[in-house]
Amino acid sequence: MKVENGPKDKSSGLMGAPPRSFSRPPTSISTFFLGALWLLSTMVTIAQACPKSCHCADRNGAVVQCTSRNLENIPSNLPQNTVVLLLSSNRIRHVPKEAFMDLHRLRELDLSHNLIESLEVGAFQGNSEGLRTLDLSNNHLSSLPKETFSKLHARVRLSNNPWHCECSLQEILRELRLDPETVNETTDVAMFVAMFCWFSMVTAYIIYYIRHNQEDAKRHLEYLKSLPSSSHISKDFDTASSVF
Repeated sequence: MKVENGPKDKSSGLMGAPPRSFSRPPTSISTFFLGALWLLSTMVTIAQACPKSCHCADRNGAVVQCTSRNLENIPSNLPQNTVVLLLSSNRIRHVPKEAFMDLHRLRELDLSHNLIESLEVGAFQGNSEGLRTLDLSNNHLSSLPKETFSKLHARVRLSNNPWHCECSLQEILRELRLDPETVNETTDVAMFVAMFCWFSMVTAYIIYYIRHNQEDAKRHLEYLKSLPSSSHISKDFDTASSVF
């Protein structure tokens, strides 16, 4: 007699063989794909935020390269995660207030070899504590407001600018962290400024002394003119003698 077997378990496979187990993909592969997706999304974000005249790259923060692009103004649509901003060799003449206000991660700022003539007070507001390097060399700066670099902790480069000899300039230089090249140059400038201030004080004193003496001499002459003349005195004396 033929004995019928019960229904076979399809999931068991061959008789006596253990059930098949489906292995998961290795964790390293999943991590790789996730990292690639994150990197791609970051690159897309930077590309969208990057100014058309600049080149942006991601290196633990955006590095924005805007060198030699004939820029006359600082780009307004810079990535907010900018760490390094290179704006050298352009035609920028003025740095307005809060020009880099949104760049809270900014560490290095290069504005060298431009035509910068003025910096507004508060130009580096929002970056004063985080900024580490500021290059303003080879520009057209002749003077600066005293509050321009207020609370700035960056090492500043100011060499090769046509500075005017002002006493306030010496106070500004004294409060800044200057790079070695700027120190060598500005030491001579500071000495010259100090000599200029001393010479100005001496000159002002001499002018004051001369004017004061002139006024005294003028008052003395007016006093002498107000006195009766000697001829008039002798005439009155002769008249009195004839009476007696």
